[in-house]
Amino acid sequence: MNRLSPRAAVLCQGAVRGLCVSSRQGRESVAKPCSEEEAALYVHWPYCEKRCTYCNFNKYIPRSDNEAAIRSCLVQEARTLIRLSQVHRITSVFFGGGTPSLASHGTIAAVLEAVSQTALLPQDAEITLEANPTSAERSRLQQFQKAGVNRLSVGVQSLDDQELLLLGRTHSTSEAQKTLEEACNLFPGRTSVDIIFGLPGQSLASWHRTLRQLLDICDDHVSLYQLTLERGTSLFKMVQDGRLSTPDMEVASQMYEDARRTLSESGFRQYEVSNFARNGALSAHNMSYWLGKQYIGIGPGAHSRFVPRGSGGQQRQARIQTLEPEPWMKEVMHYGHGTRKVTELNDLDVLSETLVQGLRTDIGITHERWQQIVPSLSLYHVFGASQEIGELRQAGLLVLDERGLRCSWKGLAVLDSLLLPLLTQLQEHWAQRETGTF
Repeated sequence: MNRLSPRAAVLCQGAVRGLCVSSRQGRESVAKPCSEEEAALYVHWPYCEKRCTYCNFNKYIPRSDNEAAIRSCLVQEARTLIRLSQVHRITSVFFGGGTPSLASHGTIAAVLEAVSQTALLPQDAEITLEANPTSAERSRLQQFQKAGVNRLSVGVQSLDDQELLLLGRTHSTSEAQKTLEEACNLFPGRTSVDIIFGLPGQSLASWHRTLRQLLDICDDHVSLYQLTLERGTSLFKMVQDGRLSTPDMEVASQMYEDARRTLSESGFRQYEVSNFARNGALSAHNMSYWLGKQYIGIGPGAHSRFVPRGSGGQQRQARIQTLEPEPWMKEVMHYGHGTRKVTELNDLDVLSETLVQGLRTDIGITHERWQQIVPSLSLYHVFGASQEIGELRQAGLLVLDERGLRCSWKGLAVLDSLLLPLLTQLQEHWAQRETGTF
């Protein structure tokens, strides 16, 4: 899945903390901002060739050839959770990880077949696979295409060999360029590129060179991620030990602004904080997250947001699967799924997630979408009279008008600093509403 910045991730995840199963009903329970009939599906492949120096994702180095076992469990869990949700249509499938391009095309095909047997998977549904250059030679990409993949997300991360070495990547710049060329030939208009900026020692000059190279070889979708030093990673330790300098935040901020401007001038629309597309090549799957639609996550550590109507549920749940592959497989074989944690979300939880996710996009949150959650509570009610939010609007960072609530171009670049006052205002207004102390 696309990465949230640390603060946004914490704010968003705050809504799903608690006991293993909790029920926190709001006083007004109505339709949620998604169709009950459909959901997106995320499939987590947990294995990588090696762990990169910056990565703290849920991934593992395979100790044995257990692909047949994990394939069987992915198939079983997909069937179980789709049936539990009772959705009739899967709108998109995203194979993430880990490095799902290390899986065989047979595993990809088996999962897609199980999905299509359990719910409608439209022929034109977006099927994305994350791929690394070292595991994505042309013949392999062709096999994935035959299995049903129609979109690639290529983890290039840098187009500088020294930076790739620093990040612990297993490919070179030339290998990345070759993979992108082959991917664009096989998946024209549907090849996305991941790039990281703000590395220790990275200069504006080297970043500008990367941008120029990127525009020469990229397709119609680019994802830009600022490096975050995650505790427990090799890169974090190297910075702590003084072997590397801390990334310069002012330089990183300038890199982001330069990239936004450069991509915009090249016809890209910044439709989300980290994502840019031209020719309409937005990621349909990731838009499902940001627009608050239901999604089902299968595989070790995967997350979900859906209503479990198959068990009589009426409230949306946040679900997390067991992290480690071996325990997860044992649970799937025993129970049909490996869900480790379930939290029922009340209306305030859903509004908070809608705020955090929706404001990541350039379209923001429409009035209609907001009031699908609580019809009696409009965006104007919550934010219109707030002095602090008013100051953010006057500063040209937020817009609240007849279309809804959204960040301006300037505000999108500093979203993290806007979320705290917005969430605080929402929580304070909700508390006043509950106690009748308006």
